[in-house]
Amino acid sequence: MHETTARPADNPIRFGYPSSPRTAQEILASANVSEDRAVLAPYDLADPFSTLRRGELDVIVVKFGPQEPDLVTSKVLQFESRAVIVSAEHPLAGHDTVSVEDVAAYDAFERPGDFPEYLWDEIVPRRTPQGRPIHRRHRVNGIPEMMAVVMRSEGVHLSVASLADLAPPAIKVVPIHDLPPVPVCLAWYRHTELPGNVARFIAAAEAASPVPANG
Repeated sequence: MHETTARPADNPIRFGYPSSPRTAQEILASANVSEDRAVLAPYDLADPFSTLRRGELDVIVVKFGPQEPDLVTSKVLQFESRAVIVSAEHPLAGHDTVSVEDVAAYDAFERPGDFPEYLWDEIVPRRTPQGRPIHRRHRVNGIPEMMAVVMRSEGVHLSVASLADLAPPAIKVVPIHDLPPVPVCLAWYRHTELPGNVARFIAAAEAASPVPANG
């Protein structure tokens, strides 16, 4: 485990996000940090924390509360609604909202690459609340590949509502009404001394959050 030194405090915040940049933009705005003071970058879902560990990003948006010993996470800043990604021709596509019990009738996706298994169990649970198995049969390494599989099959991806920002017209993002919303936090590498502007950004984002400190 290596130690890294702090970057100059006047450098832009290197801020990573998992799919759509919308949540990162919202968190910057809540902390009164203009986007020209940050460099927003998507990170690899197949190896989501490697850019922090290599010192390539200062802080990232994370969902479902990762429990990685070498990462620090903020308090919960917001919650994001659950949704299912389907083809526009899929039997579920015409619904305003669906139950996860109905989603379980279709093949879902296995975790990409080295994505932590315990976190994927939160994103794509092994069973529905009523005990119906969710079959994770498709395997891809990223969002574009996942959407390509969805477009040509009846496969479904359990995810979050912000993926609608990335969906082409042939994809529908349908809200799921019976899964709890997803907690959204910030994470950074424990063994790095954060630049002052990054530490102030995290503190301001936590102070601006309406979510109680216990989540």
